[in-house]
Amino acid sequence: MLTLVLVVVFVALVFEFINGFHDTANSIATVVATKVLSPGAAVSLAAGMNLVGALTGTAVAATIATGIVNTDVVEASSQVILCALLGGIAWNLLTWWFGLPSSSSHALIGGLCGAALAAAHNDWNALVWSEPVGNWVKNKGLLWKVFLPMVTSPLAGFVLGVAMMLLLWAIIAGMARAGGVLGRLARPRWVNAFFGKAQILSAAYMGYAHGHNDAQKTMGIIALTLIGAESSGQLDNLPGWLSFLHPGTGDGPQIAMWIVLTCAVVMAAGTASGGWRIIKTLGHKMVKLHPIHGFAAETSSATVLTVAAHFGMPVSTTHSISTAIMGVGFAKNPRALKLGVVERIVWAWILTIPAAASVAYLIFKAVEAAGWA
Repeated sequence: MLTLVLVVVFVALVFEFINGFHDTANSIATVVATKVLSPGAAVSLAAGMNLVGALTGTAVAATIATGIVNTDVVEASSQVILCALLGGIAWNLLTWWFGLPSSSSHALIGGLCGAALAAAHNDWNALVWSEPVGNWVKNKGLLWKVFLPMVTSPLAGFVLGVAMMLLLWAIIAGMARAGGVLGRLARPRWVNAFFGKAQILSAAYMGYAHGHNDAQKTMGIIALTLIGAESSGQLDNLPGWLSFLHPGTGDGPQIAMWIVLTCAVVMAAGTASGGWRIIKTLGHKMVKLHPIHGFAAETSSATVLTVAAHFGMPVSTTHSISTAIMGVGFAKNPRALKLGVVERIVWAWILTIPAAASVAYLIFKAVEAAGWA
């Protein structure tokens, strides 16, 4: 019924808001830790750039809407989507409480998988595993769009973090050898001053990349909800003022502009509310950062996210920035990394999809037992 559809859209926006404050740390932890910006200024910058990033593409949204749940096997009903969202929200809040930078993206994907499996009575064909169609951009399925990026994006973040630091040090060393004006600019005082300014740009780039990738996931969830509601007749006889809920027609998922705008604004609002527990973990507990390190980590992570979004991959912002910080710390001094903190973060990554899936699965079974599904 229509009321349930509206409830699902509302809960999806709640997830988007939580994603904003849960993942605020991803955009601003390093710029706060290096004292380049105050927490308030950093949050404002991240919120603004999240908004811009969210308005600049829908490839990831299309993946969430059509590339995970096999609608030929299980209907993407409002109940399925609602349980998926609740599973993702539960895991997000739990990891936020303990200050663990786990992935909102994978929490949402895990929730979708768990709810779909429960609705399909454990038929694993309810999930789209792999569907190559001859074009990398269009390849669908958990293998191409989730599991492969889940492994490669953290590695890319780490390697880019190491490479960026080595490149910057090589440039500074070359300037020092050149002497004269360049030699003076290579002194630590001038290097810190330069990267203090440059890190504002890299933090803005990171905020943009976060919005460009993460905000689209909820866009895809809302689109999937409306597509399922349309096919089941829940959107028949809509009053005129709600006619915008009808999904568009045409090839592939249609992500309406009202969905894009709403998700962008809600994520920006969530980001503006802050997420200080995770900021403390990322910015202070893994490795001591200076402006040059923050610049390298943010630039590396944002590049991974932007490339992934182009290919419609719902990559974890958390994974990419965390491993970029690890890479920067490793380049600085392999022994500087606090391995105990790193181990806790890695375990949170490993558990996210199965944990969120389990919660969503159990919620759907409870809803089904109550006769609401």
